[in-house]
Amino acid sequence: MNLGLAGKRALVLASSRGLGLGVATALVAEGAHVVITGRSAEKLDAAAARLSAGGPGRAEALACDFAADGAVAALAEGAVARLGGVDVLVNNTGGPPPGSILAVAPETWEKQFGAMVRNVFDLTGRLVPEMRARGWGRILTIASSGVEQPIPGLGISNALRAALAGWSKTLAEEVARDGVTANLILPGRIQTERVDEIDHANAEKSGKPVEEVAAASRAAIPVGRYGTVEEFAAVAAFLVSEPASYVTGSMIRCDGGAIRSV
Repeated sequence: MNLGLAGKRALVLASSRGLGLGVATALVAEGAHVVITGRSAEKLDAAAARLSAGGPGRAEALACDFAADGAVAALAEGAVARLGGVDVLVNNTGGPPPGSILAVAPETWEKQFGAMVRNVFDLTGRLVPEMRARGWGRILTIASSGVEQPIPGLGISNALRAALAGWSKTLAEEVARDGVTANLILPGRIQTERVDEIDHANAEKSGKPVEEVAAASRAAIPVGRYGTVEEFAAVAAFLVSEPASYVTGSMIRCDGGAIRSV
């Protein structure tokens, strides 16, 4: 299938590793011009060089701490300067610390809300007007399966990513007639460093070996394994594609069937 992404200009947040890098890789493979972001300039430069060498699209690095003051404006301006405009925005933020929701300090709520929610709203608001004016745009926000079924021990993530669901649905309705779509993609257990960190945290909490904890987690997934970054990225690439123009206001799971609700 031709995804119609050749020549499209994409900004992918938190893309020096994990899911963000996977999505950026998939978009470059479709011929898109992609700006990848993250805090480590060294990691980003290496990733951008590797992606561009593989083609047929190309990648550029834009180092930015998304949680820092002034980061949203700098990121929006920097991406537009490098790309000439943004057709595809993939919102992605790092996972917050695991733990009980009752143990979260007020200052932690404020910090995490800023980085995971408010700044996503702000950045999208800065880039959407030009998408609407051009009559084409894609906004994809990476959230978590915890939006539909809260994940034990991930209180901050469960609460704040749920806010993204209401926002994205509302946004989708407001921009639909302008050729712009807005969707959430909900990853389950995809094999990334973040999932390894969660498995280690659960092992420490339970006093069990991490191998036993990870095996139990895999066994609870209907397909019997963790997903790959490439599998997740393929779904994401479709959702920002030309053929997906009638998919908007949706939450798409990529979780191996782990969520039990219909």
